[in-house]
This record gives sequence, structure tokens and C-alpha cells, in this order.
Amino acid sequence: MSFWTFWRKNSFVLLLVAGFLLVDTFVAWRDPMTNSLRFEKDDFTKTLYHHQWDRSGPVFFGNSAVTGAYMEHKTQKPLVEMGMTYGKITDLREILQRGLYTVEEQLVVGIDVHTMLDQMQTDPRFPWSRPWYSPYLFHYRDYFQDAGGEWIRNAWAAARQGQLDFSSYEPRWNDKMLYFGYKPAEEMKKDLARYEANYYWMGLDDMKGNLEALDWLLGYVKERNLPLKVIWMPLNPDPAYPQPAYWKQLKERVHAMVQPYDVPVLDLSDKFAPDTFHDIVHLNQEVGAPKFTAEVDRWLLSFEKSAK
Repeated sequence: MSFWTFWRKNSFVLLLVAGFLLVDTFVAWRDPMTNSLRFEKDDFTKTLYHHQWDRSGPVFFGNSAVTGAYMEHKTQKPLVEMGMTYGKITDLREILQRGLYTVEEQLVVGIDVHTMLDQMQTDPRFPWSRPWYSPYLFHYRDYFQDAGGEWIRNAWAAARQGQLDFSSYEPRWNDKMLYFGYKPAEEMKKDLARYEANYYWMGLDDMKGNLEALDWLLGYVKERNLPLKVIWMPLNPDPAYPQPAYWKQLKERVHAMVQPYDVPVLDLSDKFAPDTFHDIVHLNQEVGAPKFTAEVDRWLLSFEKSAK
């Protein structure tokens, strides 16, 4: 079959595909998932938003345990709080490899019982979650469907009143999740049951990807002479919520990896009382987060004093 014969038979479909790809490329260039409040944001994008879109600075990276514990605005030595729901070391590697953020001065990494788990779910809105071959509109189709439905409802409501309105929308919530008060014991038991069923049976073999990412990170900071520090995040010490079996092994493995690089480690995993927690892994804002922030601040400032 000649090219022209193939074109005549399939021109409509080919033009349709070309048109879709052209529109998709334009939408991806505008990137409304990042730039429009019509769409829900991931926690990395929220970090940029709340720091005036600055993509450089000293960083405290981790998952939601870091978000809930570190009060950036109450520190003498502030770091950019880059806690992300479902954040893992593999996500930090993606951020650095893709040049999405330039860490300056120092990088502090908070690790809790979930940070290193390869099978921990992720946020599909993360900018690095979309494979290169996946069209923008297809990958984020659920969010476009939500925004499009709102657009149609608002336009229809205005039309019924004899008005024309294609611009109104309810801005999506754009703050990070913080944790207040104390979760009821019954809900805590449900959380523990979910953790035990989904994660606590795992071992170091289930963390290979994140351990490899940590190894890559150690090489990255050494090459750039970037100070790296590790903090073991607090875990509720209430005996009703036992630690996962892999916790001790993980700490030993990470210590063995970072020791040759002289990476300072602060272990706060068992330093906070149950009344400072909102749940099993998140400190509350009333008591736990201020204490944690002060502890981290003192530790970071101690390096400056010792240098003098």
C-alpha cells in the first residue's frame, strides 16, 4: 500500500490524533495542574506555591510526618519544609535529577516508618509521576473531569439566570495537611490495623528502590559538597501501637550507609511522649510540632557554633 493510499483511507483518524496531540502539547505547556487553582495540587507544588515559586534553598525533605512536625515559621534557622504526603527518597531523587529544585546550604532528610517503603502509594499529581509517553490530558483526566464538571455547572446556573459566566470557580484548597488534637483511640486502632496489613510485614527487600535512591543521594551531595543530615522522625511510643518489625533493621542499614559519608544523624524516633502525637506517626500542632521544631533548630544551630 502506497503512502497516499494509506493517507486517503486514514486521513480523518490521523488528523484527529494530530489535533489531540497538538492540543495536549499546548495544555501541557500551560500546565494548569501547577498554575491554576481550578485543580488540586500535590504537596511539592504546594511547597513552591507557598514559597513564591522559588526553586532553591535549604530543604527539610520527608513525607507528611515532616509536614506535621516542622514549623518553618518558628525557627531561627529556617529550612524549606518539603514534606509531601506519600513522599519517599525516590521522589527526592526525581526532584533533583529533573532539576525541579536546587538545594542550597544544606539538605535535611526526615525518615519515618513509611518513607523507605517502595510499595507505599504515591500521589499521581507529582510532576514526575507522568510517564513521558502519557498524554497530559489523559494522565490528569480525573482532575480535568472534576474541573470541567464544575465549569459546566457554573455556566448552566448562570445561563438559567440569563447571564454568561465561564470564569467562575471555587479555588481548590492549597494548604498542606496539618494535624490538630488527638485522634480517637478507635480510629488509631483502625490505622494500626491498616498499617499492619499493608506495610508492617515488610522487610528490607521491600525497600530496595529507596535504599538505592539513598545511595544515589549520598553520591549526589558528596559530588556537590552539599551538607546532608538525617533525622529519624518521631513514632508514637504508646505500647498499644507497636513498632514495625523492620524499623530497627532499617535504622541499622541507613546508619551503615551514611556513616562513611560522615552524615550527622538525629534520632528523635522515641523522644516524644504520646500526648504530643495526633496519631501514630504525626505530631500534633499544639504540643508536638513546637517541641520538635525547637529540638531540630537547636541541633542545626549547634553545627554553626561548633564551626566557630
